[in-house]
Amino acid sequence: MIKIDKLTKYYGDTCAVDQISFEIKKGEILGLLGPNGAGKTTTMRVLTCFLKPTSGDIKVKDFYIRENPVEIKALIGYLPESAPLYPDMLVYDYLEFVADVRQIEKAEQNSRIKSLSEMCGINEVMHRPISELSKGYKQRVGLAHAMMNDPEILVLDEPTSGLDPNQIVEIRDIIKRIGREKTVILSTHILSEAEATCDRIVIINKGKIVADGTTAELKREAGSDYILQVSLQYSEFEDIKKNLQTIPEINDVILTNSKDGIIDFHIACSGEKDVRPDVYEIIKNNNWPLLEFYRETRTLETTFRELTRGN
Repeated sequence: MIKIDKLTKYYGDTCAVDQISFEIKKGEILGLLGPNGAGKTTTMRVLTCFLKPTSGDIKVKDFYIRENPVEIKALIGYLPESAPLYPDMLVYDYLEFVADVRQIEKAEQNSRIKSLSEMCGINEVMHRPISELSKGYKQRVGLAHAMMNDPEILVLDEPTSGLDPNQIVEIRDIIKRIGREKTVILSTHILSEAEATCDRIVIINKGKIVADGTTAELKREAGSDYILQVSLQYSEFEDIKKNLQTIPEINDVILTNSKDGIIDFHIACSGEKDVRPDVYEIIKNNNWPLLEFYRETRTLETTFRELTRGN
């Protein structure tokens, strides 16, 4: 449905997006992840025709962003990080105003607003001023705004930014419901949200794509390296390190905490072999009192850190 081909965007001499290419299927919820300044928002603004690319192109259905920006805008609902709301208006009046701007027939406006208020969970605030709403409700009103013309594609830039945990869950559930019928592209810094919400994830770092796939695929592709976390009641860390580094698969032994005779450290390992039996054997043979010992589970967060390290 959407094809991004060697998209590049410069701001002066600064390259914000550097020849990125990927496709988005119809009905897919795609998460766009990356550190601050990675190029996520720029990519979204080019896709929604708010910015022109320096080079490359984007095709949305049968339209190209250079030749058909008006047609593409008609297909997309866009919610930027700060929803563009008029705080002095009542929620209903604001949505009615948006319906007028979107040229929705007067006879259809009331039913459309009612449908969106139920979908976005804003029925109880329809007759309150926007200025009195919590940020969570403002985001919901922004979602209703973006959905007013029933777009085929929904683009959401940091939709859960600044929300409390309950509000995040509520917005996530709304996005997942919308994703049953529409193509959704969202950027977020909350990795657990991307993992819970998105069918697929694209990670951008320094303007380039460094990973593209499902959460499970990204974890597998990040490599076979893993971390062991250990806590011992022993004071000589250098002795521990010297003994453990006799195991070939161990790359490093790194001290994380030392207090009151207790040493916490992690062991960086590589390869497919599980070295926990070997590590335990050394601990047992040296009679080091073992307090804690486990293999760190690879998460989207650890994968993200590895792929964007040095940013």
